[in-house]
Amino acid sequence: MGIDRRTFLGLSVAGLATCLAAGEGLGAAAAPPAAAPAEPPAPQAQAPLPGATRKGDMPYRPLGRTGETVSLVGMGGYHLGRPSEKEAIALVRRAVDAGLTFMDNCWDYNGGASEIRMGKALGDGYRDKVFLMTKIDGRDKRTAARQIEESLRRLRTDRIDLLQFHEIIRMDDPDRVFARGGAMEAMAEARQAGKVRFVGFTGHKDPAIHLRMLDLAGQQGVRFDAVQMPLNVMDAHFRSFERQVVPRLVAEQTGVLGMKSMGDSFILQSKVVSPVECLHYAMSLPTSCVITGIDSEAMLKQALDAARTYAPLTPGQRRDLLARTKPLAASGRFELFKTSSRFDGTARNPDWLGPA
Repeated sequence: MGIDRRTFLGLSVAGLATCLAAGEGLGAAAAPPAAAPAEPPAPQAQAPLPGATRKGDMPYRPLGRTGETVSLVGMGGYHLGRPSEKEAIALVRRAVDAGLTFMDNCWDYNGGASEIRMGKALGDGYRDKVFLMTKIDGRDKRTAARQIEESLRRLRTDRIDLLQFHEIIRMDDPDRVFARGGAMEAMAEARQAGKVRFVGFTGHKDPAIHLRMLDLAGQQGVRFDAVQMPLNVMDAHFRSFERQVVPRLVAEQTGVLGMKSMGDSFILQSKVVSPVECLHYAMSLPTSCVITGIDSEAMLKQALDAARTYAPLTPGQRRDLLARTKPLAASGRFELFKTSSRFDGTARNPDWLGPA
């Protein structure tokens, strides 16, 4: 690759350069993960995180150890494909004007339209007001590098604040990312070139896969800056990211990004929780940001109202929410992203991953 160890000192992907220079480890498959231990107690309702602030109606929290502070509510990029382009651009700008700084997106959302719309919205000086995150699907270096360049072009920017590996949902995804010639090499080169500031990954299927990704990264000397996962009132009872993954991220000072607080409305179909309760539950965990879909003025108002009225759940409020949801959550039927392929874009489009 031509990336020396000195270049990467101090970066969260530092260990990768050492492995590449030595020619060791990246091509070998990791040992199978150990059987999942009994789930630890879930994080309790949180007091304000160290470094948390509030400006006007918007709370802000530190993003792990990055030194960055982001809005407690983040704007989900997928939903920007639902309204017209003009409406989507206006929504982004109104959100930023209201204090929302975290922008979520992905190379594959709506065939690239979500990134294109966000790129247009972040013109006229708006780019410098936000923390911009997007994701790539490629598992090999060549595919990942191409997707990074396409995302930069669509987003009309020369830098991505946080770039994440998308849909780490299969047990072999970590091996493909870290293999010789894998996507991590493209990520490392993009970071060295100043095109990427921080690195993370996302997934929605099973906490065991997240833990495998973290374990394999650790074996390669890599520390992710942020990790994204479903965090909601049902998750605490079934394949729980909250119980199995969040405590490790907090201990390692890795930014926690929550998504699917309402499960794309499926959780609301349970009729036992309201949208604001869903958002406040996720906000009361040690999350840096809770990303939510915003495709209309009504959804923007809902997100902003949730941020404005947020206060950490009391132990009693938390117990009440968990008691209400427990009878419905055990089968995972309201978390279809865990139990079905409905949310698995890379399963329906394996070419997005690159060569097998």
